[in-house]
Amino acid sequence: MKFSISSSELLAQLQIAGGAIGSNPVLPILEDFLFTINDDQLTITATDLETTIVTKVEVMADTNGTVAIPARILLDTLKALPQQPITFAIDEESFAIEITSAYGKYKLAGENGTDFPRIPDADGTDSLVIGAPVLAQGITKSLFATSNDELRPAMTGVYFQVDFNKVVLVATDAHKLVKYTFNNLKSEISTTFIVPKKALNLLKNALPGDGEVTVSFNKANAFFAFDNIKMVCRLIDARYPDYNAVIPVDNPNELVVNRSDFQSSLKRIAIYANKTTNQVILNIQDGSLTVSAQDLDFSNEATEQLTCTFNGDPMNIGFNAKFLAEMLGVLESDEVKIQLSGPTRAGILLPLEEIENIEILMLVMPVMLSN
Repeated sequence: MKFSISSSELLAQLQIAGGAIGSNPVLPILEDFLFTINDDQLTITATDLETTIVTKVEVMADTNGTVAIPARILLDTLKALPQQPITFAIDEESFAIEITSAYGKYKLAGENGTDFPRIPDADGTDSLVIGAPVLAQGITKSLFATSNDELRPAMTGVYFQVDFNKVVLVATDAHKLVKYTFNNLKSEISTTFIVPKKALNLLKNALPGDGEVTVSFNKANAFFAFDNIKMVCRLIDARYPDYNAVIPVDNPNELVVNRSDFQSSLKRIAIYANKTTNQVILNIQDGSLTVSAQDLDFSNEATEQLTCTFNGDPMNIGFNAKFLAEMLGVLESDEVKIQLSGPTRAGILLPLEEIENIEILMLVMPVMLSN
């Protein structure tokens, strides 16, 4: 079996698929890319058994066939080559591979492609179509709030709630929560599922700047298809916590402040905060927001004052500066609205300017003030 392709075109496809390869594969063949040639089309598959990426590219081939090629050595070779046509020759009995470039020949040992694990089929799936930019935004704005606690597997992924004409993405680690809603969808489906963090990271990096994504799912897997790429991931089989129960409904105190000024202030003040709690104190009064922190162990202390608009009773409330700054970095409006019910209840962050058909709500739990 022989085929030719541009080295840079192949590298671009391998870098997308290669994200699915795990660092410690349970089977040696999972360190490989599966190459399948069919009618001058090369299908590249990579998997860690949880997440699979399949991508397709046109080649010039003399015959159909399949082979598993070690990923690391192939990627390193292509990265070291300038753009040029390269030719692969595969011995169909020994699976030995010879790559020919303008500079010379490179030989490596492949494996029998039929030993590669089978990819889950999209059987019994429901499907909906989402704009690629909207999905990418939703993933970017929610992924940072997922948990790393393997004891609570549901919270290590993003919860998708499909409700006919809208999709809600929810992520939480019990300290912070993001609820991202996009409306104006056309679907006949009402369901929920949890997608793992790794798969969403890979998807976010592969999504095009425009176009649409077909999202299909059954009880076990989710399938994302766009352009010449298909991604399959195993869903997290766990019950997601009732996130609506932790979102305070009655928040009579409302603070409006410049987002980037507040974020910059938090980053400076956090330098002086206790490194365990990252606690900053917000003293909020009409027209003035004082941000302060202290670390008694090292006698460090800092205070800054910002102008703001505030409707409500003056209050002191403590937050983790890192969480708050991270959330402000994800919101995009010039000013943010922070709704508060009291110093012991969660604060809600909202953008002051809303985007059509998109709603984003962020919640951060307070750090209790010490007396």
